[in-house]
This record gives sequence, C-alpha cells and structure tokens, in this order.
Amino acid sequence: MTADDELMALDRAHLWRPYTSSDDHERRSLFVVDRAEGPWLISSDGRRVLDASGSWWCNNLGHGHPRLREAIARQSERMMHCTLAAVTHEPAALLAAELSAIAPRGLDRVFYSDNGSTAVEVALKMAFQYWQQNGRPARTRFLGLPGGYHGDTLGAMSAGAVDEFSAVFRPILFDVERPADAVDQHWEPVFDQLFELLRRDSDRIAAVIVEPLVQGAAGMRMYPAELLAALRKETERADTFLIADEVFTGFGRTGPMWACDQAGITPDLLCTAKGLSGGVLPFAATLATHRIYDGFRGDKSRALMHGHTFCGNPLGAAVAREVLAIYRDEQILEAAKAKAARLAARILEMNEVAGVSSPRALGMCAAFDVGARGYMGTVGWEISEAALELGAHLRPLGNTVYLVPPLNIEDADLERLLGIVRESTERVLRSAR
Repeated sequence: MTADDELMALDRAHLWRPYTSSDDHERRSLFVVDRAEGPWLISSDGRRVLDASGSWWCNNLGHGHPRLREAIARQSERMMHCTLAAVTHEPAALLAAELSAIAPRGLDRVFYSDNGSTAVEVALKMAFQYWQQNGRPARTRFLGLPGGYHGDTLGAMSAGAVDEFSAVFRPILFDVERPADAVDQHWEPVFDQLFELLRRDSDRIAAVIVEPLVQGAAGMRMYPAELLAALRKETERADTFLIADEVFTGFGRTGPMWACDQAGITPDLLCTAKGLSGGVLPFAATLATHRIYDGFRGDKSRALMHGHTFCGNPLGAAVAREVLAIYRDEQILEAAKAKAARLAARILEMNEVAGVSSPRALGMCAAFDVGARGYMGTVGWEISEAALELGAHLRPLGNTVYLVPPLNIEDADLERLLGIVRESTERVLRSAR
C-alpha cells in the first residue's frame, strides 16, 4: 500500500467530507494533494494538475504566493492571535482603514468574522437590529433572488434559495420572499417582480440580499449590471437596506475590485471573504455605512452583541493587508483584463461542442452547461473525472462546468486549462451519444 493509499483509507474511515454523500465518499477515488504552487495542485509523486475551481473560488492569487508566505511568517513572529474584545492591534486597525479606502464609497465600518457565511450572518443581524431600535420595528423581513446562495449557517441558508443545500432544514429557517425563477436566463421579469415585492411591503422589509452579477452555487448564473443598479434605486426609494454578498464576486473576480463597481452602486452592507485573504486563511469582513453604525449608538443594550473567537485574527488581517498590497503593486486587476477576454472568447467557442449550452463569462469566471441544470446532475462529474486524467481539477456544480482560475494565471497555463476542459467535455459528450 502506498502512502497515498494509506491516506485515502484514513480519509474514508474518519473524514466526513463537505457536500459529499457517504456512498460517493467511499466509492470515489480522490487526487491526493501534497503541495501546491501557483495554479497547480501537486501530488507526492510530482503529478501536477491545474486547480480550475480556485480551491472553492478563493485562490485569486495562486497557491503559495511568496509575499503571502512572508506576511504570515512576519506576523507569526509578533503575534498569532489576540482577541478584539477591549483591545486592538495593528493588523486589524490598518486593514479596516485600507478596506474602507477601496470599498464602494461610504462603506466606512468593518466588522470581522471567519468566513463568507458568518459575514452574511453579521449583515443580516445588523440590518434587522438597526430597524428594531431605530423606530421601524415592523421591518423584520428580507427579500432575495431565486437561486441565491449565501452560506450554510442557518441565517445564511434562510437567505438562500438552493434547495439541495437547505430544503431539509426549511422548518427551522426564517422565511425570505423572492420572485419566481428566471426562464432561459431572462432576468428582467425576475427583477420586476422583486421591485413589486419591495414596493408593496417596504414598511416590513429590513433588507434585500443579493449576490451581485453572478450567482455562484446556483450554477454561475449571470445577470446584467443594469438590473443591480435598478435594484439599488428601488431600495433607496423604499429606504430599505441592500446587502451585497461579494464573498465570491469581490476582489476582482468579475473584473473590477467589486461587482458592485460594475453597476456603479454602494450597498448599505457588503460581505467579503474568500479572495480577501488570497485563499490562504479563514478570514471575512462585513462592511457597513456610518448610518448603520450610528444606529447602534446609545445605551449598551443597543450594541451589536455578536462576535467570533478569531474575528480580526492578526495572521488573517496581516495576510489580507498583503493581498491588497499585491493587487496594487502587481496591478492584478489591470493585468487580468486580457486574460478575462481570452477566457470569454474560448468559453464561447464551447458552443461548437454538441451537448454544450449557455457558455458564459464575466471577468475571470466562466461556465457552461452540459445537460439539465441541477446540482445532482452527473454529466459534469464525468467531465471532471476525464479532466483530472488530462491534468485539471474541476469541481462542477452538477451539470454546470465552471472555471475560476487565479487572476494572475500565466497565459500558457490558462490555454492549457481551456484545452483540457474542451477535450474532456468533447470526450464525455461524444461517448454519451
């Protein structure tokens, strides 16, 4: 038995894998990763495969960026962890100022947490509590979009609408009203319905929560920036908060630093994680306006009674500060424009492959479908297995195959990845005919 075989045996005997059925866990063979660098995952025997999923959409700068390793080493020499309760420290304070400087104008307050789901929980609680203690206690409800995904904690699941993740928990989730789903990716009727819901019940709506421009877990579904801008106008007219879940879309995934920037809007609350730490450490933040922050002033009972052991962790904050410096020094967003154009052009060429539908791209995010949509589809997994043989690790969303490579991926590696995706897709769909 090889070392990898021993690891797989231990994995199957003791691990409870995320988003994986027990039967699949015991049956499916996995690529055992020993180390990683740039866009590559590397096995103990030196086999290299391209990380096409960005290790769950967070690896915006590639694995093992030397400046991020150095930032961890420097900070670990000084302090690895310290509470943010009744003390402060340099990484957390400086990062808060730097995030405020690059955020959509007006988002000047930063609350730290551990991951995207907790960042959303914080935003939901901020919105709800604000109205409770500022003269509008009837505002207890939330609106969302069909297909939204905001995390797997209970509040975030309530805000989401991907049944595969949340249906069994529905009895213990709070209700979130949302329009009927888009038909053939026509989003205008969806937003028209959302606007009508908001106009009808604005006195009872605490906030509207959306993923700006791209719904990740629903299958990389994309909608126009003009609709997001129109939603911002409607929430302003109703004096209702807009929560932008930029956990996936932020840090340049859709082009600019924030997807909200493409619509020219500032939400009332913005959630960020994943790319915030370059995919290196669990770290997240919820950004809020001064209006919301000021709504918690006064008696101590008005404080936001929420926190996490590792919120504002010095290591995570130091890494996030270095991420911002890398984006600035290496001109990550500017350099990614040509790569994004190439990615879009090549993905649209997938229309030439029989059985492929709806190829689409926005920034450094691209996807296409290979059968009926749905998280439980199997064709996407067959393509991922074929791609692994050819040298790329995919993590399909059912029958949606997607690519979220590092923003700084080398042109040759991007071409190699696109070639593998096309070849593996053609191979699987050809055998299915």
